[in-house]
Amino acid sequence: MAGHSKWANIQHRKGRQDAKRGKVFTKLIKEITVAAKMGGGDISANPRLRLAVEKAKAQSLPKDNMENAIKRGTGQLEGVSYEELRYEGYGIGGAAVMVDCLTDNKIRTVAEVRHAFSKNGGNLGTDGSVAFMFKHCGQMLFAPGTDEAKLMDAAIEAGADDVVTNDDGSIEVLTSANDFPLIHEAITKAGFRPEFGEVVMKPLNEAELAGDDALKMQKLLDALESLDDVQDVYTTAVFDEV
Repeated sequence: MAGHSKWANIQHRKGRQDAKRGKVFTKLIKEITVAAKMGGGDISANPRLRLAVEKAKAQSLPKDNMENAIKRGTGQLEGVSYEELRYEGYGIGGAAVMVDCLTDNKIRTVAEVRHAFSKNGGNLGTDGSVAFMFKHCGQMLFAPGTDEAKLMDAAIEAGADDVVTNDDGSIEVLTSANDFPLIHEAITKAGFRPEFGEVVMKPLNEAELAGDDALKMQKLLDALESLDDVQDVYTTAVFDEV
């Protein structure tokens, strides 16, 4: 982890995403709708929906919006039907990028994603072109200063796959994607609240960028994240200064 801070990079990305509040609300509503459609409207029996609602509450999404999104997902209210799509590509310096979307118009979405890549120095790739560079897993990040021994005990007890202490003092708890909701809940009940906790595409190796390359890569990521149909953007790129 030399040269950059895992904590600073994730906080930086989170801050930029949270600043786009209107976009955040739209994305949360989409995710709740799809989660309810896939697994039903009972939060206690639908881990994906439970996570989506927790994220929505953390962002202060109004309760009525959440309830209506669930009803649209279960068919109690009329609404748009969304399709899950994933695009893969390359950014500055060959850094890998994965883009998860929820859309009601695949043709529009791929055109917008391709344009964002090409306009900002990247290239949209084919399916599988960069997927092997990522691992689908649950990730929780805890602030530097968290009691490592106690967190590790709680994580092991909950069934986590791994606990990693980064050079900057932050601690990552990694889980399988399927087990993440239950492990997240157990660790939270044990008194540890992660600053970041989601099912992600975690890069297996990272590409450190600096100077102009870092600025160009951030511009590409911002362009992708600003698209209405984009839910999440993952990259192997990390920045030595944020």
